[in-house]
This record gives sequence, C-alpha cells and structure tokens, in this order.
Amino acid sequence: MANQQEINVLGISGSLRQGSYNTAALREAMRLAPEGMRIDMADLGGIPLYNEDVYAQGFPEPVQRLREQIRAADALLIATPEYNYSIPGVLKNAIDWVSRPPEQPFAGKPVALFGASAGRFGTARAQYHLRQCMVFLDMRPLNKPEVMISTAQNLFDPQGNLTDDATREYIQRLLAALQEWALQHKG
Repeated sequence: MANQQEINVLGISGSLRQGSYNTAALREAMRLAPEGMRIDMADLGGIPLYNEDVYAQGFPEPVQRLREQIRAADALLIATPEYNYSIPGVLKNAIDWVSRPPEQPFAGKPVALFGASAGRFGTARAQYHLRQCMVFLDMRPLNKPEVMISTAQNLFDPQGNLTDDATREYIQRLLAALQEWALQHKG
C-alpha cells in the first residue's frame, strides 16, 4: 500500500520566542505524527537578515543547511504566528533567503500550514499571505483542513504542552491529510 512509504516532513516554526505557541504546536505535531511519517524541526535562529550583498558572496551556512533540509524533505509543515495581520518577519526572511537561485528547493514541494495565536482569528491572515508566497514559489499547499488555533494561551500549559483534545484532533487530521498529499506528490 502507498501509505507504507515513509514520509519525511520538515517542520518550520515562524517564531523564535522560547515560549512560542507555534513551536509548541509543532512539537505536538511531531508527537502526533501518524505511522509512516517522520517530522524533524528546522532552526531559523541563525539566519541573518536577507542582504543582496551577502548573497553575492554565497549562502550563509544556516541558509544553506535550511535549503538542504527543504530539498531533502518530502513535505513541509509550517506553524506560523501572525504579526500585524501578516507573516512574521523571521519566517518571511527565511523564505526570501531559501528562494534565491540556483534551484530554489520550494518548487513542487507539498506543504501544510497551521498556526497558533492569542487572538480569536488564529493566524488566518498570516496563513493566507503565506499562501500567496507559495503560489509564486510553485509550492503545493494543502488546502484543507485549515487549522487556525485561536486563544492559544488557554490551550497550552506553562510548559508548552497542548491540553486541548479538540485542537489535538485538528492537528491529527492535518497530518493525515499532509501524509496523503505528500504521497500523491512523491516521485
């Protein structure tokens, strides 16, 4: 059966904050990964601000490492916060770096989005803006289910553990759909 294939997913959190709800949600996704799926987490912390002068000298090591991780993954799982109705700068910066030629690794890559926010809209606007970037980058975003975790401060304990069963179920459904989506696109 197709589901017996191993799917390697790279998880990317768009937040650098130590107590990030998005990083906590991504860690929960790693625990909930269905059989046949492995999720590793990328680190955006060392990526410098994008600068064409720096790029002219080549990719900085943290950028090159992320490019290789994305290239090697069968799919991406991005957990994004929402800042000022949009994509957080750290995530957009990483995308800008990774997307530079040659051979930008996003093209054709299956990707699922989710996000956690203290607000009531649960990162809806950031996810929609991120989808616009994905169109230009020729990625293959999973359309449904959409997972927008609102009032996250009420759903995670102080140690960052998800305490809400309904949210856990939404994440499980997202992972199952991503697994199927990635298998459909796996060469």
